[in-house]
Amino acid sequence: MNKSIRVIIGLIGSLIICFFGVYGLMAEDPISSVSFFPIILAVGGVIGLIVNVIDLIK
Repeated sequence: MNKSIRVIIGLIGSLIICFFGVYGLMAEDPISSVSFFPIILAVGGVIGLIVNVIDLIK
């Protein structure tokens, strides 16, 4: 498999993880406390997204 294809697959995966995290934060009841799982998903997805975009540009 070509390196750019692997990076694109990783980019799509990171984007999906980030969307699930942001959706979990938006769907959370504002009165209750914020759980850490959606925060971890959103931050991890954004970090993966940034790294994959940088790696794709190289």
